[in-house]
Amino acid sequence: MTRVVHVTTVHPRDDIRIFRKECVSLARAGYEVVQVVGDGQGNALVDGVRIVDIGARPAGRLARMRRQPAAALAAVRRERPALVHLHDPELLPLGAALAREGVPVVYDAHEDVPRQILTKQWIPAALRPWLAHAFEIYENRQVRRLAAVSAATPHIAERFAKVARLAVNVGNYPFEAELAPPAAARPHERVVCYVGGLMRTRGLLQMVRAVALVPGLRLVLCGRFEDAAFEAAMRAEPGWAQVEWLGQVGREQVREVMARAGAGLVTLLPMPSYLDALPIKMFEYMSAGLPVVASDFPMWRGIVERHGCGVVVDPANPVAIAAAIEALLDDPVRAQAMGEAGLAAVRSTYRWPVAERELLALYDRLVGPPGGGAAR
Repeated sequence: MTRVVHVTTVHPRDDIRIFRKECVSLARAGYEVVQVVGDGQGNALVDGVRIVDIGARPAGRLARMRRQPAAALAAVRRERPALVHLHDPELLPLGAALAREGVPVVYDAHEDVPRQILTKQWIPAALRPWLAHAFEIYENRQVRRLAAVSAATPHIAERFAKVARLAVNVGNYPFEAELAPPAAARPHERVVCYVGGLMRTRGLLQMVRAVALVPGLRLVLCGRFEDAAFEAAMRAEPGWAQVEWLGQVGREQVREVMARAGAGLVTLLPMPSYLDALPIKMFEYMSAGLPVVASDFPMWRGIVERHGCGVVVDPANPVAIAAAIEALLDDPVRAQAMGEAGLAAVRSTYRWPVAERELLALYDRLVGPPGGGAAR
């Protein structure tokens, strides 16, 4: 059996893209899958995937980046894999080392990191453009040494196609039935929801201010705040009285929240890293039969208008967001039609099995079918 190893020192062991989609899909296809993580929770065997824990993360980002990649490299070498799949930019030196030893290495580009750096609040604003440019040069140089890049969006795949030996798009689409609406009719609550990181750049302030403009509306939030200062600022907003914040919740509770809601919000601000992104939350709303209220970015507008699954708005304008929400809630027939259209689009196009085929084709190209051999 062909042994493949996925490595992350940043993401949780049950990360949806890494573990539940890629690792489990590969295990079901017949590969021997090992996932190397660093969280201190110990080794385990889950859904056919053997999890190897290199120990708890050190306190602080820099300490983690100094210590855990070396520990991960040692763990990978002990496994003697036929292929290694990396999920964090800080692991690129690990990938280069393994590539020099003749191991095929795949770099999973979850985000367009150089554009993401431009939005990082913890980096001084004056340094962001320089760091973004420097990191893009570094990232491009490193991936040239690797076997392939597995990108989460077509935009990222196109970017790496210019420098990598092979770049494929393995879309981060939802499981079709995971968040599907219950068979019973949807309750007519004046509720909208947002599921994801509670960040300045994701338009949370504008959402909360929009809610204050719609009498009787509730905004249900699922996710963690990026920092305590931003949480305090949100709590000071008048619209916070209409917010129900649940914190980080499990997938079943996410499903319950979406079943209550009349629309899902994905009004991220026009940051460079978002304009060409394909937010998983938008497709998850669609998979739950929810109409979406989405940022009016060209790519997002194309999806929403092509499928008739919601409305697009200026994400920086709380008045526009409020008007879109109110129009949907006041016209349940139209909202239901949009929700059904989004669900149909997920079933035909935006679902994990579509991306899974690309992942399996990539592995077949790099190491052959699952039964090819256990190790190097």
